[in-house]
Amino acid sequence: MAEPFSVWAPQRSRVRLDVGGSWHEMARDDRGWWHAEVPGAGPGTDYAFLVDDDDTPLPDPRSLWQPNGVHGPSRRYEHRAYEWSDSAWTGRPVAGRVIYELHVGTFTTAGTFDGAAEKLDHLVSLGVDFVEVLPVNAFDGVSGWGYDGVLWGAAHEPYGGPDGFKRFVDACHARGLGVILDVVYNHLGPSGAYLDRFGPYFAGKNLWGPTINLDGPDSDEVRRYVIDNALGWLRDFHVDGLRLDAVHALVDTRATHLLEELAVEVEALSTGLGRPLSLIAESDLNDPRLVTPRAGGGLGLDAQWCDDLHHALHVALSGDTSGYYKDFEGQLPTTLRSAFFHAGTWSSFRRRTHGRPVDVRTTPGHRFLAYLQNHDQIGNRATGDRLTATVSPARVLCGAALVFCSPYTPMLFMGEEWAAGTPWQFFASFPDPDLAEAVRTGRRREFADHGWGESEVPDPMSPDTVAASTLDWSELASADHRSVLETYRALIALRRNHPELADPRLDRFTVEDHDGFLLLHRGSLRVAVNLSPSPVTVPVRATSILLAAEGVSSSPETLTLPPDTFAVVGI
Repeated sequence: MAEPFSVWAPQRSRVRLDVGGSWHEMARDDRGWWHAEVPGAGPGTDYAFLVDDDDTPLPDPRSLWQPNGVHGPSRRYEHRAYEWSDSAWTGRPVAGRVIYELHVGTFTTAGTFDGAAEKLDHLVSLGVDFVEVLPVNAFDGVSGWGYDGVLWGAAHEPYGGPDGFKRFVDACHARGLGVILDVVYNHLGPSGAYLDRFGPYFAGKNLWGPTINLDGPDSDEVRRYVIDNALGWLRDFHVDGLRLDAVHALVDTRATHLLEELAVEVEALSTGLGRPLSLIAESDLNDPRLVTPRAGGGLGLDAQWCDDLHHALHVALSGDTSGYYKDFEGQLPTTLRSAFFHAGTWSSFRRRTHGRPVDVRTTPGHRFLAYLQNHDQIGNRATGDRLTATVSPARVLCGAALVFCSPYTPMLFMGEEWAAGTPWQFFASFPDPDLAEAVRTGRRREFADHGWGESEVPDPMSPDTVAASTLDWSELASADHRSVLETYRALIALRRNHPELADPRLDRFTVEDHDGFLLLHRGSLRVAVNLSPSPVTVPVRATSILLAAEGVSSSPETLTLPPDTFAVVGI
């Protein structure tokens, strides 16, 4: 039986197909697609393309399997061959649910999908609803964050390839966990990005690499390439949602933005599949139109990361006011009430006004993700140090109480739930020695400008950096780590069992601020958090104490909190 092959290369005069060393001429149609049929070239067959007179075989831009790395041939993959066991999984919306961000390569020492699946019961006992997985698309080398992907549809082979990722998703669904996948459409990595050899995929560069042609000549097929990739993860890998990396870097001047077009198609797929599918944006624009429904003139995404909430929490907990944290000193109450602090206000870091206000009457808080830590805010520090490296666990737990008892959708980063002692540092493993040295030098030069010595910045190309960033699960044997874990479990359980704590209505959310003492009004509950250096007694008549840190006490008319403590009480 003849098997079809196709590739889009509209500006090429000749395209040949290489199947196991046998070359086949391809025929062009009027849309710039080239086609060929090869008898017997079914699933498991390796293939590549040769464009014009170049004799270097190139992998398929839409490859689903790269068993020999991003420079090697593609391998045909048949989605229907995998036997799913998640037919009972009906999905869930992301609104207000607890999200757990993890990186497959450092979640366990195995560094694989199967290794990560072995720890899923821990997440179930924690009370997590969704696992958000950092990018698993194919990138050059063995180890990396995943944001330098170049073949977006192929699951990274060292993690376990496409079948491995399906086993992981299947295992999550079997335990009642949804899966959100981080995808990167704003740039490609520096090694193995061959798309421009086929056609006008690229439109320039940004800080991270070549950007995608979303609105120039011949961009219709490029947009289709992006959208089809997104739909493929959701449909063929049974993923429940996508986190869209740095959407502010997507350059698209069309009347219908790519994000709106993607939202429309994902909604249609969700209807067809009969399960909720979610789109979550990362954006530094502070523009609520991203998550405003299309009927209201927005782009219709389900949620977005909210760095302003992180920054305000970070400053309140740590006292760090360097760089972009400067504007957030003393601004935690304001930011908790409105999601964005920069809402048409002056940003000293940007040296201009920034953002747009959130309409708290019409925009629910669950459209914004709140977090104390994430991969960026840890990994982009010089030494990858976690918040607990400089802030006491007791004070961090006060921050966790604010996150989990807020109107926002809470997220935590792997290991945060037990105050992991391991850092999470920047690492990559590019085989090209020149590229590896350029990344190493660039990283050290970047932090040298901020006063860090060369020896203080971990070598991003060293396997020791990856090892240092891998979670140490033996820490759970320590009483101190277990104590933090139990508090996280209790906070998540409270949120699930008391709907008031997850109420997303920002216009009904009250935050009292008394010089570092915060009192959140959550229906019939109050969340008291003392970040001040002195004990605080407040006139709160607590009829019940749902959860309290050690040292908190109450009388019939008052509640007393020592420094760095919190309490959730009924009134």
